[in-house]
Parts: sequence; C-alpha cells; structure tokens
Amino acid sequence: MAAIDKVKVLVVGDSGVGKSCLTHLIAEKEPISNPSWTIGCSVEVTLHEYKKGTANQKTYFVELWDIGGSSSHRNARCIFYNPVHGIILVHDLTNRKSQENLQKWLAEILNKEGMMKSFNASFDDFDPEQFIGSAQIPIFVVGTKLDLADKVRTQRRSSTIASECGAEEILINCMRGDSLVTGSAPSEKLSQFFDKVIELRYHSIKDGISPHFNSGIEKPRRPYVSPVVSPKYYHND
Repeated sequence: MAAIDKVKVLVVGDSGVGKSCLTHLIAEKEPISNPSWTIGCSVEVTLHEYKKGTANQKTYFVELWDIGGSSSHRNARCIFYNPVHGIILVHDLTNRKSQENLQKWLAEILNKEGMMKSFNASFDDFDPEQFIGSAQIPIFVVGTKLDLADKVRTQRRSSTIASECGAEEILINCMRGDSLVTGSAPSEKLSQFFDKVIELRYHSIKDGISPHFNSGIEKPRRPYVSPVVSPKYYHND
C-alpha cells in the first residue's frame, strides 16, 4: 500500500472560541459531545480528496493542529508552528475581541516562521497585506457560535483580516452536524481551502514556485503515523 502524503494546518484563535469543536466536526463529521480545554496542542486528522472528480484526484491526510489559546502558553506553543502548510483562524461571533485578536495570532505564526525579520516585533502594527503575498501560506477564517450570535442579535460581519488577506470565511454553528455537510457552501469553501494547501505543498514546485514554508531538504516520505498529542481537560475551547 502506497504511503499517503499529508499536510499540516494550524487551527488558532482565542481560548473558548470553539477550535476543538471545529476540528472535531471536520474530522469526525459530527459535533463533539464533550468540548475540552486544549493544553498545548491536540491533533485531529481527516482524509481529503484533492481535486475530487477530476483526473488529478488524489487522497491526502490533513492534520488539524488545534493550538491551545491560553495566553499563559504563548511562549511555549510556538514549537507547534513549524512547519505549517495552512492556517485556519477561528473567532467567536459573539465576541468581537476574538475577531480583532486574529491579527495577533497570524503575526505570532509568521514571526515564528521567520517571515517578519525586517518587521517591528509589535503585533499591534502588523499589516497582513504586507506579508501574506510573500508567505504563501493559505489562510481560512471561521466564525463560530452562529446560533448564539443569532440569539443575542449580534451583527454578523465578515472579519477584517479575511478581507485583508483575501481569505475565504465561513460562519457556522459547530454543534450542528449539518454545518459542514457535503455540498453545502461552507463545506465547499473548506474543501477549496484544503485543495489550495495541498496545491502549494506538493504541486507548486513544478510550476517554479517554492513556498517559504517548504524550504529545506525534504526527507523521504514514510507512511502516515498519528502524531502524539497532549492530554485535554474538559472545558470549552
């Protein structure tokens, strides 16, 4: 049996926005029954059909690295940022601050990747447009808790960072199993994002593109082995 290639996608955002619920929904195709507080990092894995329905269709593993959002772990979590092939930024639709903080999350990752060496280290001055073009890391934005936003009549706006980065954004309720049902608009957008991640990771070199995050010597590929992840404590994250 041939080894299945994989890509690594970081899932980041403030604590409590629903990252674990999102990654579980994507991987298991059903809502999580017991949301938990992620300590360090938790990894979910899903199979994705690249360019499904075409002659180039191929199966890939997509690793979803759910990074704990606690500020107390900020200095330690950077060990999970390298390498990175795609980024999912998650915010809570009922918490405007969590949306504003996506800029800091993106800056934190790019800074670790060495893509901001000439940039002032202050996250407050970070300009996504200045770096996304050179970073070549696909970005996807997810607004969660759509059901609660409707109940409190929160104004549902597209996040600023999504428009600045030219990224797609979906607004969903991760506690509904049909939120990412096959064929739905959110599901199609997510699938296109995964296609883009895989395209840049495995199919761009032949077109003369060498993404920054793929630099270095490529090691021989081995069959997929599920990564070791840290334990989780029950809470909403």
